[in-house]
Amino acid sequence: MDNWSENPDLAWDIDFIHQQRAMDFLLQFEETLCVYSPSVKQIYSSYNIYFPKDWGSKAVILPDPNAFHDTYSFVSREAVVATGLYIIPGDMISKQGLYLANVNENRTLGSTQIPFVQGIKAIADQRSPEDPFLPILAKGDLREFEQSWPVIHLHRVRLNALPDLSEMDRRSISEAIREKLDLLLRDQAVSI
Repeated sequence: MDNWSENPDLAWDIDFIHQQRAMDFLLQFEETLCVYSPSVKQIYSSYNIYFPKDWGSKAVILPDPNAFHDTYSFVSREAVVATGLYIIPGDMISKQGLYLANVNENRTLGSTQIPFVQGIKAIADQRSPEDPFLPILAKGDLREFEQSWPVIHLHRVRLNALPDLSEMDRRSISEAIREKLDLLLRDQAVSI
């Protein structure tokens, strides 16, 4: 489990006041969102999240070594951009399920909170096929909000910023991200 020492992007700090809440929140994305590592320029669609007790407040992302076909290489930092969107737990706003929200510059919750499924579908519908909405996680995206709530800041992959990859490789990345996202959308649609 020392893969993270070769790739520090795979060890995330979870030094939260409500650490178990943060761990539970993060785990629900293990099967549903891909993870990006800028230091090795890779996207992982098959991975596990561990919380080693002897490592303190860390979440360790371990790519599945038997699923090398689920690792996508040569994904430049410029192709993965911040969205400004956050996934928040509904409990934070006295609702159920997950929500998409904006956050103000002073780190307070913005005025817009939309049920996750509705928000993702609306964003996807507004994107062109050449630049689809492909959400992804990266180190630093798990954040503590108002000193008690875990939230996830979303990045997205811009396929048109990957000119060195073949069309087949770009399509494969898009399909992997969409397949995982579909699982999350289905799960949230059931919970609403």
